[in-house]
Amino acid sequence: MSWNESELSSSNKTSTSANYHYLNLVQKPIELYVFIDPLCPECWSLEPYLRKLAMEYGRFFTVRPVVTGLLNSKDTFGQPRKLKEIWERTAKRTGMSCDGDLWLENPVYFPTIASLAIKAAELQGKRAGRVFLRKLQESLFLMKQNISDKDVLIQIAKEAKLDIDEFETDLYSTSAKKALQDDIKLTQELEVDYIPTIVLFNQEVDEQGIKVSGLYPYEIYELVLQEILQRSPIPSEKPPLEEFMKHYEVVGSKEISVVYNWTLVKTEKEMKKLQFSRKVERIPAKYGSFWKFIS
Repeated sequence: MSWNESELSSSNKTSTSANYHYLNLVQKPIELYVFIDPLCPECWSLEPYLRKLAMEYGRFFTVRPVVTGLLNSKDTFGQPRKLKEIWERTAKRTGMSCDGDLWLENPVYFPTIASLAIKAAELQGKRAGRVFLRKLQESLFLMKQNISDKDVLIQIAKEAKLDIDEFETDLYSTSAKKALQDDIKLTQELEVDYIPTIVLFNQEVDEQGIKVSGLYPYEIYELVLQEILQRSPIPSEKPPLEEFMKHYEVVGSKEISVVYNWTLVKTEKEMKKLQFSRKVERIPAKYGSFWKFIS
């Protein structure tokens, strides 16, 4: 989950201009709460749509990931073959690889620790928390890493460029536990019982938010954002593919296809061009293709 306040968003030179850059507007009218769980394959599959939404309209909203704890309370982690089946089915349907072999080879026994790790990372800043969450998902769904293992979490924190001493201190701290409990409380208050769920609020209008539960085509999220904005803004221009890869570092072909409105065949062709020029390398994945930018 990499969508953040410094996405490739519009410079907004005029009220209708939509040129991409990395800067933020000071005031954004929409708050977008994304209710997830780090072990939820459908939450991982939401990434392409959130990434495109942030790129095209990120100048209008800020994102807050909310860790629901919903999976922590379900007695499914003792059923590895069932989990493997769910992950494999989700990967085939969505194009975002989730390697279900993890549950047979390297299972996650303590999912709450992964949730606490996200909140510990957020104590170093909102952006740090989102970068950590995305790399946590990559480690889990692509690399089959046990993200409840402390050594794995520390390695992810290093990749996210966190302060490691601070992260280790915060991992089991009262502050991280309270932050997680606050997320769980918000989940209950907004009556979120399915993940992923997005709830949008317009800070400029005193009205109820709009809730969208489940996975939908991109156009649905776009329409909901326009409804809460009460207007239809021009989408921001998309950056060159190489610039996109450089910014995000690790990207799936499904994400590229969604963002650029390309077929998977065209995406593969364009990525092979970058691979041939040694700008990216392919990451082995059980389903679909993932690419890493070579800095």
